[in-house]
Amino acid sequence: MNKVRIILRREFASYFATPLAYVFIVIFLILAGVCTFSLGGLYESGQADLAPLFRLLPWLYLFLVPAVSMRLWAEERKSGTIELLFTQPVTLWQAVLGKFFAAWLFVGIALALTFPTWITVNYLGNPDNGAVLAGYIGAFIMAGAYLAVGSCMSALTNNQVIAFVLTAVVCFAFALAGLPAVTEWSRGLFDWMAGWSFMGAGAKDVVHSIDNAVTDGIAGLSFLTHFESISKGVLALRDLLYFGLVITFFLLSSAALLEKRK
Repeated sequence: MNKVRIILRREFASYFATPLAYVFIVIFLILAGVCTFSLGGLYESGQADLAPLFRLLPWLYLFLVPAVSMRLWAEERKSGTIELLFTQPVTLWQAVLGKFFAAWLFVGIALALTFPTWITVNYLGNPDNGAVLAGYIGAFIMAGAYLAVGSCMSALTNNQVIAFVLTAVVCFAFALAGLPAVTEWSRGLFDWMAGWSFMGAGAKDVVHSIDNAVTDGIAGLSFLTHFESISKGVLALRDLLYFGLVITFFLLSSAALLEKRK
């Protein structure tokens, strides 16, 4: 873990060596304020909570987190410094974890800088600060899931723009999976299949069973579904386990892709 910390410090310092970090943080805070007060209607809701921020945060991450993750490996591969990195006395996993934790810490700092909104809510009313804390924890964990996807997509290509687009598309699919329109479309597709005239009653029952399993599975893959319960103050083990599995899967995929291209 000592080598992971060394890589973490190196990568974290590199963010602030260029204007990228400051531009990202400023844009993130401005958009978070717009989402909370304008789009989310915090004042109009008449409720002292951060639900408007947490409700729109997954969509905010969708555009800004890929901007951070796209440089994790694509830049190393394009500049050729990835070969230099792996000649150092560090393992592949130490490099993957060090870079990932550095990006996660950076996004976590940007998220923590939204604390004036929390102060404003406490000034205006008496929010459930336990639920607010749970929402921040969930938002931080969800950011890790977005970044893990971005790490994998960045390892897949040496072009940062392509890495950005791929990350945004994959994360959008994960976010979209829990929306009612998607689950209704899935159920409609299976209902259409069950309506085929040549199908017997037994076959139709099988189709409906598959329909329920597939639709529930799609909804269960959604970032929104799992983050929504956490943002309400419920730190359920299944939600934490889901994000942990997503992070683990995409970091394993990152390592596999990098190992293949070493």
